[in-house]
Amino acid sequence: MFRQTHPIIGTRDVARAISFYTQQLGFQLAFQDSQDAPNYVGFRRDEVELHMQFQYEHEMSIIRLRFLVDDPDTLFLEYQQRGIECSSQGIRDTPWATREFALYDLDRNSLTFYRPAK
Repeated sequence: MFRQTHPIIGTRDVARAISFYTQQLGFQLAFQDSQDAPNYVGFRRDEVELHMQFQYEHEMSIIRLRFLVDDPDTLFLEYQQRGIECSSQGIRDTPWATREFALYDLDRNSLTFYRPAK
């Protein structure tokens, strides 16, 4: 069921990060959640995709992982049946064209399970 993971890297300045990753590291901007003031962006180069999100200083140590899965709805139900607490938003379709849900592990690492929107 699990197919890929996309790490979410924290940044203190999204605009500066976009410039650095695209102009300096040769990544393409794959998506951004807002044209005006993006908070969440994705970069792609070849088969590698990195996600990046603005972080406050006190959040910079939190690890976030995104897992590409075949069927997040089934996985969400499985985790609910096991009593695992998932995000208050439940499973949802996002503005960045995914179907996803999230949870924290016991160390408060954020795990998001998703698939591209159909």
